Amino acid sequence: MFQGRYFHTIDPKGRLSIPAKFREALAEHDEDTLIAVEADSCLWAYPKREWERFVGELRRRPQLTAEMRNFLRIFASSAKECPVDRAGRILLAPEHREFAGLVKEVVLVGTLDRFEIWGRERWADFYQRHGGTFEQIAEKLGALGL
Repeated sequence: MFQGRYFHTIDPKGRLSIPAKFREALAEHDEDTLIAVEADSCLWAYPKREWERFVGELRRRPQLTAEMRNFLRIFASSAKECPVDRAGRILLAPEHREFAGLVKEVVLVGTLDRFEIWGRERWADFYQRHGGTFEQIAEKLGALGL
């Protein structure tokens, strides 16, 4: 559903234009709302239907472990609905922008069922540290039969 990297800017009001390819993917599934959550020094943006599927998976997991309770408190409490406006933009909450270091220049990174919103400098740092590990990860996935 979501693939590729797109470089965009956030306007002074905190609005972010969704790339045309991502808007097309949303339209194919009649989606007009994203759920943004804080994770991995960036924001994860789920189409509402995909978010509901993911939440369903979480609900099927044992809730009694401290680890799961803590995860849910942190992860789910950061979730915010972001309707896509007629211009193809979403409004990012100030606390989300602060968490992810989103000032002006951002990178939207497709990760198949969702996409991530990174501050451009944080993305460059991440990519520099992890971009060269692709072969190692591919080998491990190959060993698992993928």
